[in-house]
Amino acid sequence: MAEIAPYAGFLRRAGGVTISGGEPLMQAAFVGEMLWRMKNELGLHTALDTQGFLHATVDDRWFDAVDLVLLDIKHSDPDVYHRLTAQDLQPTLDFAHRLQRLNKPTWLRYVLVPGWTDGQDDIARLADFVASLGSIIERVEVLPFHQMGTQKWAELKMDYPLAGAPTPTPEATAAARATFAARGLTVY
Repeated sequence: MAEIAPYAGFLRRAGGVTISGGEPLMQAAFVGEMLWRMKNELGLHTALDTQGFLHATVDDRWFDAVDLVLLDIKHSDPDVYHRLTAQDLQPTLDFAHRLQRLNKPTWLRYVLVPGWTDGQDDIARLADFVASLGSIIERVEVLPFHQMGTQKWAELKMDYPLAGAPTPTPEATAAARATFAARGLTVY
């Protein structure tokens, strides 16, 4: 808070503060306190960038200090999702339904990775799910994959599962965006 407070005036004009990660809910107590204090003491707009997998570790009141959720759903197929994340898809879908119940403004963030997340049937299935969440979905961001984080994996001496994956073509990105837009969703 001591680092953020001097910039509060600027941050209010610039849009607020987003807590991202890794996964912010891995430090739910700390993040929850920061969100509460930024919102209530500094009057900042707050956003949480998460895949929501760990949402069950916090109660509904934890989300009172969250103005916006940036929800990352990596794939609509549970098996592919598990290969990508080593986690089950269902907790993330359950989190999306929880956001709907809490009427929490949400932006879906979907990274388009050729050979992994660019199957039209998979995108259509995810678009149907997202559209079913109704008015909480303010926008969908289809983000073309890039290799900018590759060096971090090398520095950690870890195998990068997406090494060599290409950036999607502009046409593939436009097609994915069109699939979401066809469901009446606002797409970027």
